[in-house]
Amino acid sequence: MADDAGLPREFAALAGQIGELHERALVQFAPIVLHILRSRSRDAGRIERTLDHLLDFCGHAAVLQLYRRLCRHYHGIDPDAALGYVTAYRTMYGREGEPGSDGGW
Repeated sequence: MADDAGLPREFAALAGQIGELHERALVQFAPIVLHILRSRSRDAGRIERTLDHLLDFCGHAAVLQLYRRLCRHYHGIDPDAALGYVTAYRTMYGREGEPGSDGGW
C-alpha cells in the first residue's frame, strides 16, 4: 500500500522514525553543547565526542546549528581539528565550499 505521496507506508513510517530520532538527539545534545559554550570549555576530548555524536544527526537543521556553533567554538581551541569536523560534515552531507563561504561556519 502507498500513502498520499505515493510512498510505501513502510517508508513513510521509517521517515517518521528518523525525524523522531533527530528530535531526540536535539533534546539530548542541546544542553551539552550549550554548557560547553557557556562555560567556555576547552576540554578537547569532550568537545570532539560531542561533535562526533552530533555529526550523525546533522541532517536536522537545528542539530546542524548546534554542530556549527560547537565547531566555531572549537576553532578557537584547535583550528585544524575544527576544520576537520567541517570537512567531515561536508563529506558526509555533500556540501562544498570553504569554511566561511556560506556564512554558516
